[in-house]
Parts: sequence; structure tokens; C-alpha cells
Amino acid sequence: MKALVAGWFSFEEMGATAGDLIARDLVCDWLAAAGREFDVAVAPPFSGGVDWRQVDPARYGEVIFVCGPLGNGWPVTGFLDRFSGHRLIGLNLSLIEPLEVWNPFDLLLERDSSRASRPDVTFLADTAKVPVAGVVLVHPQKEYPGAMHAAANDAIARLTASRELAAVPIDTRLDVNGTGLRTAAEVESLIARMDVVLTTRLHGMVLAIKNGVPPLVIDPIAGGRKVMTQAKAIGWNAVFTAGELDDDRLRAALAYCLSAEARAEVMRLRERVLDSVRETRDVFIAAVAPAVAGKT
Repeated sequence: MKALVAGWFSFEEMGATAGDLIARDLVCDWLAAAGREFDVAVAPPFSGGVDWRQVDPARYGEVIFVCGPLGNGWPVTGFLDRFSGHRLIGLNLSLIEPLEVWNPFDLLLERDSSRASRPDVTFLADTAKVPVAGVVLVHPQKEYPGAMHAAANDAIARLTASRELAAVPIDTRLDVNGTGLRTAAEVESLIARMDVVLTTRLHGMVLAIKNGVPPLVIDPIAGGRKVMTQAKAIGWNAVFTAGELDDDRLRAALAYCLSAEARAEVMRLRERVLDSVRETRDVFIAAVAPAVAGKT
């Protein structure tokens, strides 16, 4: 007979977390290693499983409730009533009540209870890591004719939705910051830790390249203005204008920006740009330094 895997992902609006899903997938791997067939009970927004309220309980030999805090109340009581008489296994649970008061499990491998505590099972999960993308968007700039901020922002939204990645909003504005950042150092430190930066801001591009992070850049002004001009001055080519956006080209550019080749190109450009800016520094200092006596 099959096993049924359940958890907080099996109930609507019960706060299922990443940890719950990682533990769920790990238990499924363990069942497969044991040669067992299984179903996973899910509820929206999760999919790919069964509805525990609709399945025939007689199909299952064991019911495994995995991960999270668990107490004697709704909706757990309704779930347990439906599968009454089945072998019930609790795994990676934090039991809220003392076991002498409530313990419905035939086998309990708890995370913590009144009798024992164990390390969380997700330590053992081999979860794949995905790229982390900083999303740095400029505020609308009415001073520029041909501004197309909405089109640029929509293109970036479609791009982040086109593949699995962790999109991190980063607001570089510091008089009023929408992402809880307070200083320029905090902004730059966050950008520096990204795998890629998706940006419509000039300094989103500059701070990314400065810190060795490939940026995918969209100039939000039709035809390109200061962002495109700066990209050309730097020599960075993963840049588009808002009036010439193509989703296929953007996806290809994102794949490039996530490559080792792009990382190497950014580092090469960074060194050349630093040399150029040092020249600007030297010219400026020479122009403002006090005149040396005897020289004109």
C-alpha cells in the first residue's frame, strides 16, 4: 500500500514555509529509497499531489505528518479523524503539548517534544541553489522625454518570472528607501552579494560592475540617455533601451550574465574603468590643489 505524506502544505492558508517543503521533499526521497510508493497531500497554492479530503483512506498503509509545530486542534483533528486506524508517523515535528497529554502517533521522530529534541531534518537536504538577482529600478523621471519606466519594469518582471531565481529588490534611493536600507554602504554591500543585477538605474549598473557582478541593464528612456551612454563609456554590452525590448533577447542576456564568461568580462572592464577614473581624479586634484610657490 502507498504512504501519504502530509504537512502544513496540505491545508490552505496555514503558513507552509520553505522549511516545510524542503522537509517534505526529503521525506519523499527517503520513501523512494525504501522502495515505497507514496502520494503527497497538497492544497492551493501548491500542486502536484492529492487532496486528503477527497482520497480514499483505504489506499494508504501509513500517513506521515512532516515538519512544523503541531497541536491538538483544527485542522489537524479533522485530518486525523479521516485517517483514523492508519499507522500514523510524525517526523520533524515540534509537539506543542506534553506527550502524556496528546500524542496521536504510532511512530514519533520529533524535532522536539516533552521527551526529546533532535536536529531538524532539513540539514540533510541537498536543495539546489538558484541565482540571486538584485532588482534595482529607477523612480519615474519626468524630466526625460520618452520615459518608458513601466515598459522597462514590466520586462524585468517577466524576466524574473521566466526562470527560477531569488529576486531581491534593492532601492538605491536613501532619502526615502523602500527596501529598508539606510546608507550607501548598505546598498553597495547588498549589490556586491548578488549573482546578477537587473537594473534600470545608472548606479545599479555601475555599483554592480564595480563589485564584479554582471548587470543586465535597461535604459528606461526611449532611444537611451545617460544609462546607455555610461554603458558605452564602460564598454558593457548587456544593455537595452526600453523602446527595443524583446523577451527572448533578455532571457539570453540573463543567461550570459550568469555565466563565468560574463564574470570575467566584468572584472576586465572594472580594471580598465578604474584606470580611467584614476586619471580623472588626478586631473581634478591638480586643478584644485594650492599653487606651489614660485610656479604659475
